[in-house]
Amino acid sequence: MPDIQLNASWLSKIGSEFEKTYMQDLRLFLKDKKRHGIEIYPSNDNWFAALNATAFDDVKVVILGQDPYHGAGQAHGLCFSVLPGSPVPPSLRNIYKELHADLGIDIPSHGYLQRWADQGVLLLNSVLTVEDGQAGAHQGRGWEQFTGEIISALDRDRSGLVFMLWGSHAQKKGAKINRDKHLVLKAPHPSPLSAYRGFLGCRHFSQANAYLGQRAVDWTLPVEP
Repeated sequence: MPDIQLNASWLSKIGSEFEKTYMQDLRLFLKDKKRHGIEIYPSNDNWFAALNATAFDDVKVVILGQDPYHGAGQAHGLCFSVLPGSPVPPSLRNIYKELHADLGIDIPSHGYLQRWADQGVLLLNSVLTVEDGQAGAHQGRGWEQFTGEIISALDRDRSGLVFMLWGSHAQKKGAKINRDKHLVLKAPHPSPLSAYRGFLGCRHFSQANAYLGQRAVDWTLPVEP
């Protein structure tokens, strides 16, 4: 990985993964792509943005995504979030609809979720890179094992977390989470293709805050990013 800059709290938990064969292979794969001039999103310095935005001991809620957005100016390392100035993607629009219906929170005009991350919401994609215009291009290259170790570390070494598993991919990835230690919330993916099958109306945000109690998240986002 080029110039890995990772929060020390995460390095102590998963730093050894970078020395394993699968991560060495992933490093070579990404290096080769860049050598051939292929545009990779997000930028190098944002590959681990979710971890750097939310330290291990600060995590309260985990939201699992699948891949970064594959259009220019969108992905910045937080799942479902887009950079300021980019239109709000359809899945995030449905997340906002549910947030408004559940907690009465005003729907913002942007899709920048950094404020959630600052409050302990780990916005983690299963795969941390993608190629321009090629959804899922880096699946099966090692990122899934790496992010699986992140989930395992949280499950093992923390308690009282909320895992929001939206869609079959996230639910499969979180299948082994200890329900005796954590709250696991499941719903269909917020994509327009599936949101009306049970994501809308799931009330995950209020359920999360009820479970967290005094540690509740203020899900309100600023009017301007």
